[in-house]
This record gives sequence, C-alpha cells and structure tokens, in this order.
Amino acid sequence: MISYVIIALNVVVFLLVQQNPHLMQKGMLIPYRMVRQGSWYELLSSGFLHGGWTHLLFNMITLLFFGPVLERSIGEVHFFMLYSSGLLFSSLPSLFKHKNNPNYATIGASGAVESVLFAFIVLFPFTPLYVMFIPIGIPAVVFGVMFVIYSIWAGRREGQINHEAHLAGAFWGLIYMLLFVPNTIDHILTIW
Repeated sequence: MISYVIIALNVVVFLLVQQNPHLMQKGMLIPYRMVRQGSWYELLSSGFLHGGWTHLLFNMITLLFFGPVLERSIGEVHFFMLYSSGLLFSSLPSLFKHKNNPNYATIGASGAVESVLFAFIVLFPFTPLYVMFIPIGIPAVVFGVMFVIYSIWAGRREGQINHEAHLAGAFWGLIYMLLFVPNTIDHILTIW
C-alpha cells in the first residue's frame, strides 16, 4: 500500500537527516531561496522533513490511521495523486506569503496529511474519531469543522506551526475528492 511506503519514506528521511543535518537546510522550504535560486524541489523535499520525533509521529500516526482506509476506498493511484498534490498545494500559501522573507522556512508532511484526513472526512463524515483525553467519539465532520476553526484562530497568532499549510491541505483534500474521484458527489448525496 502506498500509505505504508510514504510512512516508511518519511521515517527513513528523518533518520538520514539525523545523521546528516545539512540535509535539513538543503531540503526545507525557504520561499525566498526557492524563488531566487529556482530550487523548486523544496516544494516536495520539505514534506519529508520533520523537526523532531513528535512532529514525525503526529503526522505518521495520523497517516497510518486514515491513509490505508482511504487508499482502499479510492485506490492507490488516486491516493498517491491526492497525497502528492496535497503536499504541493499546501505549500503554496507559504510560498506566496513569504517569498520576500529571507528568514522564513517550513518543513513537514502536515499539509499532505491533512489532505488525506479531509478526503477521509468527505467519504466517512459520521465515523467517530477519538481524540486524546476525550472519552467519546466525535463525528469526523464535526472534528473537521473544529480543526478548521482552530487552525484559523491559531494561524493568526505567532508561532512555529504552519497552520496555513494545514488549512490548504484540508481544502485540497475536499477539492480533490470532488473534482477527481468518480462518484464522490453521488456518495455524499446518499449519506447525507
């Protein structure tokens, strides 16, 4: 399954970066550098870099929970295209907003993972999701709305988490499903 391969690649890259820290600087998305030096590979390479074990674990556990189910539902090709295009699409807000800021850099698979999570929500909106420290399941669609509200709020505050990438990835997950996966709209109409 593609989702397992993506998880394995992220772990391997994380371990390589631990041994060769210069790879982090080379692969992170620095819009200022990318625009001026044409290092467009950063749109992809930054999605395989993580700032620590916690960052990696949160992204990969989320991908592990939702990826295989979604992949079985939409197929390997669509899953690969969703993840890859979600990685690229979720980098666009950072690229446009920070292209003139030489001090800005971002890393992580969060945008692509949010694409997968929100594509899952499109197909399974009423599936209960269990979040740490909350003893009852939250319908996926309710979780999605709460996540978007939180990301908008948190994105207005200063911090090191790229909430814009989360939002762009979530948006792309919805759009991808509606535009490219056959019968998605019919599926939505039958479950609502």
